[in-house]
Amino acid sequence: MKHPEVAELFEQLADKCQLETALESSKRRLIWKDDRFHNLPSSLPTAIATPLFTWKDKLRILGEPWRKRGTDPNESVGSLAERRLGKSYVDYAVDPFLSGVYAGDPYKLPTRLALPKLYRLEQDYGSFIRGSIAKARQPKTDRDRKATKAVFSARGGFNKLVDALAEAIGADRITTSARHIRVMPDGDGWMVSYEKDGETRAIRSRRVVTTCGSYSLPDLLPFVDRTVMADLSNLRYAPVVQIGVGLRDTHYHDWLAFGGLVPSKERREVLGILFPSACFSGRAPENGASLAYFMGGMRHPEMVGKSDEKLTEIVDRTLVDMLKYPVGTHPDTLRIFRHERAIPQYEASTDRRIAAVERLRKLYSTLTIAGNLRDGIGIGDRIKQGCDVAANENY
Repeated sequence: MKHPEVAELFEQLADKCQLETALESSKRRLIWKDDRFHNLPSSLPTAIATPLFTWKDKLRILGEPWRKRGTDPNESVGSLAERRLGKSYVDYAVDPFLSGVYAGDPYKLPTRLALPKLYRLEQDYGSFIRGSIAKARQPKTDRDRKATKAVFSARGGFNKLVDALAEAIGADRITTSARHIRVMPDGDGWMVSYEKDGETRAIRSRRVVTTCGSYSLPDLLPFVDRTVMADLSNLRYAPVVQIGVGLRDTHYHDWLAFGGLVPSKERREVLGILFPSACFSGRAPENGASLAYFMGGMRHPEMVGKSDEKLTEIVDRTLVDMLKYPVGTHPDTLRIFRHERAIPQYEASTDRRIAAVERLRKLYSTLTIAGNLRDGIGIGDRIKQGCDVAANENY
């Protein structure tokens, strides 16, 4: 809940959808090393005791506040973290974190673009530690305090939020399953044509906002100059396989944590396994569990092409050798979702994409290019962006 707009949206929809913050167990995060999950340190004593980092790097972090600022605006997250914290921090904290957020390679993502707040800590304060302390001391308004580190969902699942938004807007004002959508300038407005149920339809509008993926924009906006469009649609997406797993009986073998992430150095077939039923109520039967597996990413795009049988084999195997369930444990329910373009990669090409968005805004002031091709990739980022677009016609 890193933006106050998230809390405010749920406040507006309170009669239709309730905000649910995660249970205390969600604060526990796990990292895989040497054939088992370890707690990610959350305090100085646990940071000293953890086997995740080398003693050299544990001692090295004491000098972090006095290291020089970086001068390369495109320095990668991996390079920045290695320079300030040490290689073991990259391998067993930064790498799995970036896999969990971007499903990407920490040495391919510029910090300025992928983690701008981290970049600003070093640039503005000269240190992660000094910057974090200074930020914590800054006075906050009541609205600022609505933004927290709490993990959130909608009670009953995020589909409840989607349903509540649709009801608030009005179902008769929403068209789904439209095909062959085209947006063209039309006088002082826009003509949007599309196919629905075999018929060609059109809407004339004063303003158009698109939150479509970068890859769909060439077909959606055919009037845009090819050079500008090349920069606008240059975004790469990490392919991800998500597998929902349900267990009716865990035999009291519960994982009370947000989830476990797997560093690429460990060479496992999964990026991570989350434990939704350990974080939110009503996600599994009593004594059961719901799990969310993630595979693939930028390093292993081939996972999206694996058969259902192969992916099921991986789940069966890891339930035993990673999660330590009894031999022979199989999911009681399993659903596989393949996302060939799952997570945007904010690489160095992002600067050209944002510049292209700005050029189009100057040419067509009533066309807004939004979505996850800019302004962050999370649900909270989308909510904030939606509020910004609604409030500012020049966004």
